[in-house]
Amino acid sequence: MSAYRVPIPLNEPVRSYAPGTAERQALKQKIAAMSAEKIEIPLVIGGKEVRTGDTATQVMPHRHGHVLATWHKAGPKEVEQAIKAATDARREWGSWSFEDRASVFLRAAELLTTSWRETIGASTMLNQSKTVHQSEIDAVCETIDFLRFNVHFAEQIYDNQPINSPGMWNRVDYRPLEGFVYAVTPFNFTSIGANLPSSPALMGNGVIWKSASSTVFSNYYIFKLFEAAGLPAGVINFIPGNASTISDVALNHPELAGIHFTGSTEVFQGMWRTVGDNIKKYKMYPRLVGETGGKDFILAHASADPDAVITAIVRGGFEYQGQKCSAASRVYIPDNLWHVMGSRLVETANSLRMGDVADFRNFLGAVIDRASFKKLTGYLEEARRSDQAEIIAGGEADDSVGYFIRPTLIKVKRPDYRTMCEELFGPVVTLYVYPEKQWNEILTIVDGTSPYGLTGAVFATDRTAIADAHRGLRFAAGNFYVNDKPTGAVVGQQPFGGSRASGTNDKAGSMINLLRWLSARTIKENFVPPTDYRYPFMAQE
Repeated sequence: MSAYRVPIPLNEPVRSYAPGTAERQALKQKIAAMSAEKIEIPLVIGGKEVRTGDTATQVMPHRHGHVLATWHKAGPKEVEQAIKAATDARREWGSWSFEDRASVFLRAAELLTTSWRETIGASTMLNQSKTVHQSEIDAVCETIDFLRFNVHFAEQIYDNQPINSPGMWNRVDYRPLEGFVYAVTPFNFTSIGANLPSSPALMGNGVIWKSASSTVFSNYYIFKLFEAAGLPAGVINFIPGNASTISDVALNHPELAGIHFTGSTEVFQGMWRTVGDNIKKYKMYPRLVGETGGKDFILAHASADPDAVITAIVRGGFEYQGQKCSAASRVYIPDNLWHVMGSRLVETANSLRMGDVADFRNFLGAVIDRASFKKLTGYLEEARRSDQAEIIAGGEADDSVGYFIRPTLIKVKRPDYRTMCEELFGPVVTLYVYPEKQWNEILTIVDGTSPYGLTGAVFATDRTAIADAHRGLRFAAGNFYVNDKPTGAVVGQQPFGGSRASGTNDKAGSMINLLRWLSARTIKENFVPPTDYRYPFMAQE
């Protein structure tokens, strides 16, 4: 047996899709082809397609009259079948060599780099209303990076072995968990849909995967990518459906070994409570890994570059319609800087193009669904009525064709106004202008305003101010940016995750996350075992 080494990972280059490029033409053709068809999406359990007859439709958020697919929902019976398939598959899959398991996901990465690139990119654009750039960095490049870097990090884990003493051999067997892992993925990132089921699977686990109901279409193509790469039947089982229906079975099952979750704080806390109530049922203590909400900030110091702050607010707050858990949604600007940049920020926000993402000239598309649209318009209506808030840019909403909300800036008179504290998940950024001399006070306010601790950014050219922010905001963000927007973490460069109400901070795209899907066994082999129970100290004087 040889000691194999996996390929050293490199971040996938982001393609420009500029006019005249071959990739632009190929992607536009794929968008047109996928738009022209309507598919049926089954469950996939133990490698077999299952159609329940309980169906829902998938539409384009920017053209909600256009149906992309009909998809089947899992019921309690199908969830039980998926759990059995996952636990059965784990017994063989978990005994495979690491090299054989790794090869499946490395092949998936290469397929996505080449023949599957347009399929995954176009399905994400149509299903999630992502621009070509947002789809490329998420669905394509970040997914490829997760697959490559996870293999690299897993190899480092397996290489970590204990020291030995004379006459013995010590080693650690990194076993998969006993049971199944329940992966629950959100609508906003196709790459999260790929990573949450595949990272436990890479470590030898069997997985049941419930994708967000609003993105079954793009996630189904990720599942088909894994199949094309040679993933054995049952290792990952694709079971979209009603969250309560699936969770009622999964969380009450004695074989539950772990939860890999990205979504709302309230849902994850509810799952945690259920696991706690059921703790005596389980074969092992389930691993709970969650990345949840955020109320992410940009804090500008008096010394900040105004152009850099404007760019960070626009890109960090409005790219992908602000529907990133890392999106900038609360901004603190000193009054001296606001006088310099305020009008330019408003002008820039009002100039952003919005529309169908098939038109590559648009900067943003529609929010994901009607529920999101209604929630956001409610916040806008409240701001219009309030004497503590003023909409200074955007504020318009139109759902006649798609769920469109103009990029909106709300300027508030107090830092505890509702939209400064609550997670909105849309293209709405709230700004508070603070007195320049109240720098230390604003650090305390930023740290204590929300229960979350996901991402945040400070802008300053004064190094003392940056040092102040490092100290004062150390626990306010799990991903902290200096003179950069608080979005766009890259696998292998900025491992992602936060604490407080933002999750367990197990850092997706790092060894920290992969360790959660392992149960270590220590082995000591004594080559020359003792044959006499007596120790030297017991000898007669």
